[in-house]
Amino acid sequence: MDNKDDKANEVDKFDKAGAVVKANTPGSLRYQGCSDCTAVQSLSRFACHRCGGEHLVWREAAGCGTVYAVTVVTRAPSEAFRALVPYTLVLVDLDEGARVMAHGAPGLAIGDPVMAHSRPFGETILHVFHKRT
Repeated sequence: MDNKDDKANEVDKFDKAGAVVKANTPGSLRYQGCSDCTAVQSLSRFACHRCGGEHLVWREAAGCGTVYAVTVVTRAPSEAFRALVPYTLVLVDLDEGARVMAHGAPGLAIGDPVMAHSRPFGETILHVFHKRT
């Protein structure tokens, strides 16, 4: 499973913050994959959670998945999010296997098939999942 793209995306195990910055380009929804055992993980780590292997690569997700959990936030965690309240947060099981947390369209329910869309929010990008039709 060693190919040129995997080598270019290998996580720098000596610079965790740098790995996150390099891996998450604006608008992309990415996850780590293990080249040794094919496990996927949504958090930046130095080693695979399943086999302990250190050959981790960043892969781009298609953005499709299924809602695992939903909550509505009515109290903003910071001043930046105050204008969005109330807003929906969802845990989504991506079709590739990773589970991610992101914003969701109002009215989403557990089990809904969803697709991620990106939108600017200040100096960053928010991923917002909407129901697939």
